[in-house]
Amino acid sequence: MIQVGIIGSGFIGPAHLEALRRVGDIEVVALCDGNLELAQQKARQLNVAHAYGSVEALLAHPGLQVVHNCTPNHLHAQINRQILSAGLHVFSEKPLCMTPEEARELVALAERAGVVHGVSFVYRQFAMVQQAAAMMRNGDVGRLFGVHGSYLQDWMLLETDYNWRVDSAQGGASRAVADIGSHWCDTVQFMTGRRIVEVMADLSIVWPTRKAPVAGDATFSQHSDDVRYEERPVDTEDMGSVLFRFDDGSKGCFTVSQVSAGRKNGLTVEINGSQCSLAWDQEVPQRLWIGHRQRPNQLLSDDPSLMQGEVAASAHFPGGHIEGWPDAFKNMMLSFYQAVRAGEMPEERLRRFASFYEGADVMYIIDAIVKSHQQQRWVRVAR
Repeated sequence: MIQVGIIGSGFIGPAHLEALRRVGDIEVVALCDGNLELAQQKARQLNVAHAYGSVEALLAHPGLQVVHNCTPNHLHAQINRQILSAGLHVFSEKPLCMTPEEARELVALAERAGVVHGVSFVYRQFAMVQQAAAMMRNGDVGRLFGVHGSYLQDWMLLETDYNWRVDSAQGGASRAVADIGSHWCDTVQFMTGRRIVEVMADLSIVWPTRKAPVAGDATFSQHSDDVRYEERPVDTEDMGSVLFRFDDGSKGCFTVSQVSAGRKNGLTVEINGSQCSLAWDQEVPQRLWIGHRQRPNQLLSDDPSLMQGEVAASAHFPGGHIEGWPDAFKNMMLSFYQAVRAGEMPEERLRRFASFYEGADVMYIIDAIVKSHQQQRWVRVAR
């Protein structure tokens, strides 16, 4: 059994745990949180044998082989450094870090450590995203003309919606783009096989100040009249739109928003090519729309028997049995731990999971987007 530790017990840590338990030969032996009492409580709740109140204590756990970093953004870089220094395989939540300088440092550290490294960009793991990427690779879409899409949520719609991500000291210089736009960028680069090389961005803050609960906050929490609030200034974007250019000269655009009423987790991508168009909606993940000019359009379902052979294994059940976000998470862990068992990083063309390389690449794109908005001009992505 592969011995795994998880650092962070908030929303995403238990999601990692659930996916890992579905893989089979993995045992989550330890859970860590800065609050030892909370770590112990979560460990009991999730049936994890050991709980620790510090990263150092968890890394010293006997026999530990892999560590998942599921902490808030501002802790990612330092904890990833500690894991790499311990010589352990590392799987980090996104964003990989807070700055492009940290990203370059972490890539270099991971290469020197010689370990398997991954970043949690889960949307590339959906069966129909894998199918779209295979169709692009195999030439079914033809010459790429352009791409457009969006990632829309509403959990920051109200003035009283507050979360640690709003504070740039904890979440980084960008919020909506870094939090959900990062997923969109990784997904579209994976689907198309192209890299975003230049951006033009216009970002917006709709609430210059927000009312934060005095007693703390939680992701996706609801407003209550019984809670006391204090006003805090906001310096990270609630929404934004980005024009971009790919490395092959094709172009695209996307919009991100965390203040779009009624939109819960609406990630959409449409690819337009010379032979057909492809469109995918994360909230209806089992379907890939295929658009044609001179014959009827198609809706392809995630039926393994109908998919490209090279990606059919990403759908685990017969057609009509809907798979979703937890199944994509499992796919991510399956591909990452295949590399862990081999003890080395796969070649880029064979790697299905996002690594520190892709995590760093998205950081470079985010940095260019922020600079473009600040300078109100096109900015090249500095890789």
